Amino acid sequence: MTSTTFRIGGDLEVRRLGFGAMHLPTEAGAAREAALAVARRAVELGVTLIDTAYLYGGGANEELLAEALYPYPDGLVITTKVGVARSGPQGEWQLDGRPAVLRSQVEQALRRLRVERIDLLQLHRIDPETPLADQLGTLRDLRAEGKIGRIGLSEITVAELDQARRIVAVASVQNRYNLLDREHEPVLMACERAGIAFLPWRPVAAGTSGAKAGIAAVAAEVGATATQVALAWLLDRSPVILPIPGTARVDHLEENLAATGFRLTPAQRAGLDRLHEPA
Repeated sequence: MTSTTFRIGGDLEVRRLGFGAMHLPTEAGAAREAALAVARRAVELGVTLIDTAYLYGGGANEELLAEALYPYPDGLVITTKVGVARSGPQGEWQLDGRPAVLRSQVEQALRRLRVERIDLLQLHRIDPETPLADQLGTLRDLRAEGKIGRIGLSEITVAELDQARRIVAVASVQNRYNLLDREHEPVLMACERAGIAFLPWRPVAAGTSGAKAGIAAVAAEVGATATQVALAWLLDRSPVILPIPGTARVDHLEENLAATGFRLTPAQRAGLDRLHEPA
């Protein structure tokens, strides 16, 4: 039986199907009110892992989640990401893992989220211009200060994961991965061997017409939508996978979270596995 929970870092228990907040509108008005309602509904439906980042509106997404959910219910984990900043020549976004930038972004996230500690803090991308030891060393220092509980990485290779783990304990990895896009399969396998949470971003992909037909056929068999089949496949793929599908609509949110109610047969799973053509 597929487990519905996972302990990030071995001790932080969350429900495996989470919510990605990236798509929530933050500008004032009706769209923001709808976004607040989506975040609240996610928690009402049992979501205990919500993913955001400084990059999402320069912190506006973090502020939105705090407005919607603070004071936070027991067991809710809001993970955010740092390491991208408007530090380009014309103020454009670029990777920036300099220690002072990472420390400042964590301090700002604590204020915006209204917490004293971020249970899971992820490096949005490794900055190739800054030594990895400096980037992870800064996060390790912040963890020692009690401002971070656990450290994660995003969009990394197996080699980078190995290098990072020699510097600091890695609790999570967030790479692009879904039923039709398995470029990072080796990273997933490395995470599974080490018991590291794997948070696939873009967990649902439209795919080619042939793939759509294959997914639709399984969806018809189990009485689900194609999206639900894609999420059920992820949950069945590995016990360390924690999908974080995002949406700005309550009906889509409810559809996504209902994916936990579907079970794939071995034959259905095998058919879905074959839809992927290795690069």
